[in-house]
Amino acid sequence: MSKKTLVIGASEKPERYSNKAIKALRNHGHSVVAIAPRAGQVDDVIFDTEKKDYGGIDTVTLYVGPQNQVDFYDYVESIKPRRVIFNPGTENKAFADRLKASGIEAEEACTLVLLSIGAY
Repeated sequence: MSKKTLVIGASEKPERYSNKAIKALRNHGHSVVAIAPRAGQVDDVIFDTEKKDYGGIDTVTLYVGPQNQVDFYDYVESIKPRRVIFNPGTENKAFADRLKASGIEAEEACTLVLLSIGAY
């Protein structure tokens, strides 16, 4: 089943994990939208530089550090995803607790690993 995923912190640089995640998500048949500090594209996924209401987001996967997540708190809550994945290096207890209080699952995990073991 396809899970529409929002990647926050997307990068065109192939060595970046957000880039690898976009490719892996698409290869696994998931619909992907992305937000980045600057315009760009990975495969068929064009990055937005503005926060948008994409509708129907199942999962938000974070590739921005805790210090850069504050600007996304209200936005992520407003789009009401089922879950938010805090990839390695993005762990943020304050944000996770806030999400849980709003009924949103907060998971410390690696999107690439979840996809590779069939647990996404």
